[in-house]
Parts: sequence; structure tokens; C-alpha cells
Amino acid sequence: MATVEKMPMLQMGYDKLNTQLRELKAERPLIVDAIEEARAHGDLSENAEYHAAKERQGQVEATIGDLEDKLSRAQIIDPASLSGDKVVFGATVTLLDEDDKPVRYQIVGQAEADAKLGMISYNSPLGRALIGRQVGEEVEVSVPSGDKFYVVDKIEFI
Repeated sequence: MATVEKMPMLQMGYDKLNTQLRELKAERPLIVDAIEEARAHGDLSENAEYHAAKERQGQVEATIGDLEDKLSRAQIIDPASLSGDKVVFGATVTLLDEDDKPVRYQIVGQAEADAKLGMISYNSPLGRALIGRQVGEEVEVSVPSGDKFYVVDKIEFI
């Protein structure tokens, strides 16, 4: 029997996925209307509007299925309810790079990761390297641009 793996995420990530799902479900009737309108134009074998609408319908249905799966497996974690001296899912970590320049990341789920916003997945190379670390520990991570070295400066649960 297949096990259903829980997908940890923050409430913000859950809400974002839920919003995307509602928007796509609202688009369904519009796609059906576009297919009906294109079908009324006659020969379907050379009807670009029909094929485009059917392709969009397939994309929307696949995305809806994916979002419903993620939401059904969601395990919402509130970082404010966590504590401790180790980096865990939901923690906000301040690191010092090789030049002692601080960088700050929150460890989040895959669905909500956005490095530009300082949110990295617990499955990313840096996320995996940080999990379980404590303040003062050195972290080495291999990324496409080469090896990076950090020191854990602060761990917050906010």
C-alpha cells in the first residue's frame, strides 16, 4: 500500500495554493465556453481555437489535480509555536557568509519556496545543510556557482 507523505508548509503557502485552486476552478466554465464556441466554427481538424482551448483545459485540469493533492497532504506548521536551539522547518535563520555579510532565510515547504523573498525549501541544498544546525556552526553547501560557506548567526521562530 502506498504511503501518503505529508507536505509541510506554512499557513501562507497553504493559502496561496488554495487561492490558485479557486482561480483555476473559476476558469473551468470559461474554457468550456471557448471549446463550445470553437466547435461551432465547424471542422475541428483545422480549428486552432478548438485545439488551443482543449490544450488549456488539459493544463488547467492537471494543475487542479496537483494543487488538490498538495492541499490534501498539507501539514501546516506555525513557526511561532516552535522553539529550540536548532534549525528546523519554519525557522528563520540569519547566516554570515564568507565576507561576514548577513543573509536571512526562512526554511519553508517546496510549494512556497522563493529565494528572492528569502524563503528556501527544506529540500534545497542549503535547506538540507541547515536543518539541525545550531548557532555558531559552520555550514558548507555545494551550489551551481561553487561551494559556499556560512556560519549560523541567529535562529528565530517568527
